[in-house]
Amino acid sequence: MSTSKDRLRPPPAERFAGPEHRLDLGTALEALRREPHEGTEKHRQISLFHKGPLRIVLFALETGGGLPAHRAPGFVVIHTLRGRISVKTLNETHDLPTGQMVMLDPEVVHDVTATEESDMLLTIAIS
Repeated sequence: MSTSKDRLRPPPAERFAGPEHRLDLGTALEALRREPHEGTEKHRQISLFHKGPLRIVLFALETGGGLPAHRAPGFVVIHTLRGRISVKTLNETHDLPTGQMVMLDPEVVHDVTATEESDMLLTIAIS
């Protein structure tokens, strides 16, 4: 088990405490990209919010980085904040340049690949 001084960030119980949360995506991305550890599968991520049925996760992706095929238990929104992301489902490949989003129903199998260095905001709403 890690100790509090081994942690890169405050524990989730602290980050998600309280009834109101204001997020600065620019500052969060800068901090995420500056973290001293290596990214996993060419990406870094942080849960910005995870309470009840709502999850919001911020990703900093290197070119070629992403997530292998998987499914989520809720509605998924993938929003390209910067760069270009490809989201592949069983039916289609969605090319998402900066400012574009794709929404997926629960349990839709998909993978995510950054075709250039990118930042992505992922929202999952479990119904």
